[in-house]
Amino acid sequence: MSEHIPNMDYDADEVINDFKSKFKWPKKDEVDVVVKPDKLWLRLLISALLTVVSGGVVYYMLLPALNFKDPNIYFFVFILMALFMLFFALVCKANKKIERREYVKKSSRVPIIIAAVLLVVMGIGWLCGATLFRASSYSKLMPVSTSEFSADFENISIENVPRVDESRALTLADQQLGTLSEYKSQYVVSNTTTMINYKNRPVRVAYLEYADVFKWFNNTKEGVPAYMIIDLVTQKVTVVNCVEQFGSAIQYSPTELFNEKLIRHIRFQYPTELLDTPNFEIDDSGYPFWITPVLDKTIGLFGGTDVKGAIITDALTGESVYYGIEQIRSDESLQWIDVVYSANLLVQQYDYYGKLQNGFWNSIIFQNDVSQASRGSGYIAMDDDVWVYTGVTSSETDASNFGFILANQRTKETRYYESGGAIETAAMESAQDAVQNYQYAATFPILLDIEGQPTYFMSLYGSSNTVKGYALVNLADKTIVGTGIVDEMKSDANALNAAVENYIQALKDKNIIGSDVDVNDYLVEEGSEADDSSAAQPAGDDAQQEQPAPQEPQTGSSVTGSVTDIITSVNNGNTYYYLQINGVYYYISVSECMDVLLVENGSTVTVTPSGEASGSFCPVSDVTIN
Repeated sequence: MSEHIPNMDYDADEVINDFKSKFKWPKKDEVDVVVKPDKLWLRLLISALLTVVSGGVVYYMLLPALNFKDPNIYFFVFILMALFMLFFALVCKANKKIERREYVKKSSRVPIIIAAVLLVVMGIGWLCGATLFRASSYSKLMPVSTSEFSADFENISIENVPRVDESRALTLADQQLGTLSEYKSQYVVSNTTTMINYKNRPVRVAYLEYADVFKWFNNTKEGVPAYMIIDLVTQKVTVVNCVEQFGSAIQYSPTELFNEKLIRHIRFQYPTELLDTPNFEIDDSGYPFWITPVLDKTIGLFGGTDVKGAIITDALTGESVYYGIEQIRSDESLQWIDVVYSANLLVQQYDYYGKLQNGFWNSIIFQNDVSQASRGSGYIAMDDDVWVYTGVTSSETDASNFGFILANQRTKETRYYESGGAIETAAMESAQDAVQNYQYAATFPILLDIEGQPTYFMSLYGSSNTVKGYALVNLADKTIVGTGIVDEMKSDANALNAAVENYIQALKDKNIIGSDVDVNDYLVEEGSEADDSSAAQPAGDDAQQEQPAPQEPQTGSSVTGSVTDIITSVNNGNTYYYLQINGVYYYISVSECMDVLLVENGSTVTVTPSGEASGSFCPVSDVTIN
């Protein structure tokens, strides 16, 4: 029996140490001789091939520009050298054969020297572009001209001023998507939008994204079918089906994976260019494009970021064309492009202008004539372009502005207006204090001209993230405030008019303007939003079809007919359906009639008009499916 019992007489520590020695990296004092591996050329070739394959994967993920002005290309080269030495050590079995370890170590001196040289080049390049040495060059990145406030702002009507900001526009788009059963389970609204001047109206355009990776697998072959236009004045949301309008879905977008991912698709077409974040835009016909600014480092190796052109990519086909910045500024066929310079870049360049005009040390110590952009920025649609607005304040205090700037996002034209007063955040607080019993929040203000008075305009929002009112605050005297509340005035237009009336009356009470000023010059017409509901509709084939002659509806009398078109929009948080019958669009909110959700093209319905028609649009109180 004892013959079958294994011998247990051994030292456990000895076994463990023996096992560890098989895998440990040899120590330097254990090496007696440095042995050159046999077939070295083959080992180098194998290491190079493995590095090329691995480096290709790294490049596919990082997408650095093949440009010495891109810091990422240096990082990419460091990764390649590290990969090569790792593979070379493994192929030479340096971790197992003591005599080869020192050979691999000595061979690594070459890539280490190359890496050190690259680091020195990067350091010198950075120093050559440091603001400490190149303050004058930085201050000249943005040419700024002084302009006259009343002359530039006289044509900006309060009726066409954006009433919702980006976050609220996204809320409206999300609400609209929730009513579309064919999209809502597969797609979500992108969390970034682009403000553009579309058909002389300020709108934001948002593309759809796949809800998750599984939805991508399920839908990527067809692509993203639609995008959204959010009218910032009427707060209506229009869903544009690209397949119906243009014959194809959006095939290239940031939400795609692999080769159809937008930035990778553009990088393979333009491997040497420094690419900024692409912006989603549409031309005057509603056709979708991606506008990718192409950057240049104009000071030293990495400093003085500026735009030298833009790549226009067809969102449906992926075809791209590069245009230089001067052509974008001057070519009338490209004037539909609105965003080439990002707001962050424009504000950064103005800060260089304001801080460094008198040298670097002056901006730190003496601070003579030093100015900077105030916190936050807004957008104004003017001259068929989009302009970034921000106040200008001193570096010592941010309690007040002594001027403000407008910077064109297509041309970089920048105008300075000398007009001191309350900083934007102070104006927002003043507006919120005026309606503190409602606890509404104010948006970042937009500047208007009312009787020659620079005036902050803000929308007021409740906890539901929808517009609850409007406020006007005087730039020079933030105690002059006019507000209007939607719930009190029973309509959006009435609330806006109430804010205008209260503000102008406050100006009169302080004798800032004459008592003969006619407030009616600034009031908006009730129902004007319905008249503009088709402004955001792209000019597709369906829009060009001849429609039946409209029949004049009669209030209270029912109209029966076949539905030939259905449009949905979100207005003040409510979803409206527009049913075209005999050439007239009859509209009603879902909250008033749930049955409207069941109406399809071709359905026969009976509608009951509840008011007078305005053009081709008529409100109804009921919809019945026959």
